[in-house]
Amino acid sequence: MSSTVITNIATLVTNDPSLAGESPLGLVRDAAVVIDGDRVVWTGESSRAPATDDRVDAKGRAVVPGFVDSHSHLVFAGDRTEEFNARMSGRAYSAGGIRTTVAATRAATDAELEANLTRYLHEALRQGTTTFETKSGYGLTVEDEARALRIASAHTDEVTYLGAHIVAPEHTEDPAAYVALVTGEMLDACAPYARWIDVFCEKGAFDGDQARAILTAGRARGLHPRVHANQLSYGPGVQLAVELDAASADHCTHLTDADVDALAQGSTVATLLPGAEFSTRAEWPNARRLLDAGATVALSTDCNPGSSFTSSVPFCIALAVRDMGMTPDEALWSATAGGAAALRRDDVGRLAPGARADLVVLDAPSHVHLAYRPGVPLVTQVWRSGARVV
Repeated sequence: MSSTVITNIATLVTNDPSLAGESPLGLVRDAAVVIDGDRVVWTGESSRAPATDDRVDAKGRAVVPGFVDSHSHLVFAGDRTEEFNARMSGRAYSAGGIRTTVAATRAATDAELEANLTRYLHEALRQGTTTFETKSGYGLTVEDEARALRIASAHTDEVTYLGAHIVAPEHTEDPAAYVALVTGEMLDACAPYARWIDVFCEKGAFDGDQARAILTAGRARGLHPRVHANQLSYGPGVQLAVELDAASADHCTHLTDADVDALAQGSTVATLLPGAEFSTRAEWPNARRLLDAGATVALSTDCNPGSSFTSSVPFCIALAVRDMGMTPDEALWSATAGGAAALRRDDVGRLAPGARADLVVLDAPSHVHLAYRPGVPLVTQVWRSGARVV
């Protein structure tokens, strides 16, 4: 292993609380970062950087932690272009469209599913995502859910069992039988490949009692809960997530004051997914309300073929700043350290000694350009585990 210093950084975002100052980003100006192996070992002003084996000149660009996308659905086949076109022509979004992707995914081979997954992973990496979570949920049979998780687990440790995405088409008339399958034989087949268990707690999917049974069964098998909560309507999802100490409640679009208070007082992260609201013309989550209450907020893509077909965290940052009441600092923190918190990780989402050396060099002097110049490909270098991969 050799050591490398990246120097001449205009602004370095560390997310290091010891350097926080007026911003949670822990900004260092005219900065350098030293990497040894796969870890950050030093950050500070360029003039004080220690000697290293190699030297990289950032040429006055900004450096930020690699993005942590803590919510995606990347094991699928097909797309839903026609549905999107119809929706943009006036049809409302509902949970039922998931069945279209289920049919395509079931019909796909393992090789086709893996090729699709790696395509979108590379797409996300080029845009600065160095840590990602992904879910099953488009198979809804024992065999198809297990193979989705097996394929995903070859590419990330952050794998989520989402057999409870919707009730499988074969069980539409008997949802209780499907809940029994999800908490029984399907869970047995899927648990070895997953770290997390998730449920879509929503009208048209699973109610609060069903969701509690599913998450409790997963927790008994060593899977930690996450919840698709309060996306399309008010409901019990957020309260259930906090009650069960879920790592995150995701979407959080329709919240009561009690929901906000629960998130602020608990350890469950509110993960906001603005790509979904953009792609469905739905009401935006109120990030300002959550932040002002003291909740921890993450920002992720929700990349999926139906309601948020984007792998771009920078795009989601721009949406959050423009339409959800976040400042550029808050949005970047939520897309890095916030995403890490939603995965209960402390080794990613920051650039401080001991953290994994995942970083993004922007073709701009400040991270603010991520929101200031939306749609512009500002990511010029990506380093993951100490190696330059873009």
